[in-house]
Amino acid sequence: MKRLMLVPIVLTLARASLSAHDVWIEPTTFAPRTGEIVGVRLRVGQDFLGDPLPRDPSLINEFIVEDPEGRKPVVGRPGADPAGLVRAAAPGLLVVGYRSNPSRIEQSHEKFTQYLKEEGLESIIALGARRGDARPVRELFARCAKSLISSGETDGSAGDRPLGFTLELVAERNPFAMNAGQELPVRLTYENRPLAGALVVAINRANPSEKLSARSDRDGRVRFRLPRAGAWLVKAVHMVEAPAASGADWASYWASLTFELP
Repeated sequence: MKRLMLVPIVLTLARASLSAHDVWIEPTTFAPRTGEIVGVRLRVGQDFLGDPLPRDPSLINEFIVEDPEGRKPVVGRPGADPAGLVRAAAPGLLVVGYRSNPSRIEQSHEKFTQYLKEEGLESIIALGARRGDARPVRELFARCAKSLISSGETDGSAGDRPLGFTLELVAERNPFAMNAGQELPVRLTYENRPLAGALVVAINRANPSEKLSARSDRDGRVRFRLPRAGAWLVKAVHMVEAPAASGADWASYWASLTFELP
C-alpha cells in the first residue's frame, strides 16, 4: 500500500525534472541473448548522467519496439522503473522508441536564453531579440527518444529504421557492426524531412565531458568518428513557434539515440 501511495509523488517529481533536460533510453543490456527480456529504462538529465523517469501513461504518446517480426507496444506498469519491458524474440536489431505528449513550462527570459545557447538554438535567440520581448517565456516541449539493441548473432546488415517521430535521429550504419575509430553517419529529420543546420551532439558514457558536435548538412546528416567503445548518446533539439491556439510562445522537440559500440 505504501508503494502504491508513492507512485503519484514519484510521477510528479519526474515531470518537474523534465524541463530543459535530455531524456534518453537506457536498456538493461544493449546485447541480449535471443529470447531474453530487456528492461527499458527512461532517464532524464544532462551529459549522459540522469535520474530514473518512471512510466507515466499520461505522458506517453508512443512507446514501441520494432524488431525483425514487426512493430509492437512496449509493455509496463504505471510508476515502474524500468518503464517498459521488451523481449528479444529473434536475432537482429531492435529499435525502441519513446515519444512523449507535450508538457508545458514557463521560465524567465534570462534562463530561457541561457538554455538556447547551450542547445545551439542561436536562431531563436536572434528572433526573440528582434521582437524585443523580455517577459517570461511559455514553452511546450516533447521528447523523441530511441535506442538500438542488438540481439543474438547478426551480420550487421540490418540497421536503424525511422519510427516516424516528429524529430528523429537515425543511424545510417549499424553501430554494433562497427569498431572504435570508425565513422557513423546519423541523419536528423523533422516531420520526416531532413533538418539542416541543427546542432547534433554525441556523448560517450565513459567520458561525457569530451563531446563530439556538428551541424547537420542540407541532407540533415552529420558524421561522427567515434573514438572509443561503450555506450553512446546522440542528441539534438529543434524549436519552432508554437501554434497560436496553444497558449505558448515556442514548441521544442528533443531527440535522442542510444546504442553501444562494441
